[in-house]
Amino acid sequence: MYKFSIIKCVLEVETGMIPQILRRYVFMLDKRRSKRLDVDMSLNISNLFKQDNILIGNIDAPIHVVNISKNGIGFESEALLPIGYYFNAKINLGNQESSLYTVVQIVRTEKQESSMYYGCEFIGLAPILDFIFEDFEKN
Repeated sequence: MYKFSIIKCVLEVETGMIPQILRRYVFMLDKRRSKRLDVDMSLNISNLFKQDNILIGNIDAPIHVVNISKNGIGFESEALLPIGYYFNAKINLGNQESSLYTVVQIVRTEKQESSMYYGCEFIGLAPILDFIFEDFEKN
């Protein structure tokens, strides 16, 4: 009975018989290195940059952060942002002492109905700051 259910789920995923949002969730589960926490946060991207000194300025792209983990963030935006570019972010998880200043790299994107979903990784975030995420998860 269980084997049939698992096979049915795999077939539905592979044949596209489940909605895109569920498909993204199923595949993202295996890629995640740490637990994602739902958040409701707004940020604004003013500049994007790449390692070889390529700068895209004056973007003024508002973003809505929907989840966060020790390794990165997921956000939605109406702006079209290129994969592989970086931006500076100040992320506040509660009080001022829990603010993170970090560089974020856009690593994947997915078109949604009226916006784009972006998956990003924190770059160079010290593991000693993990307590911020642990405290946020407890609260």
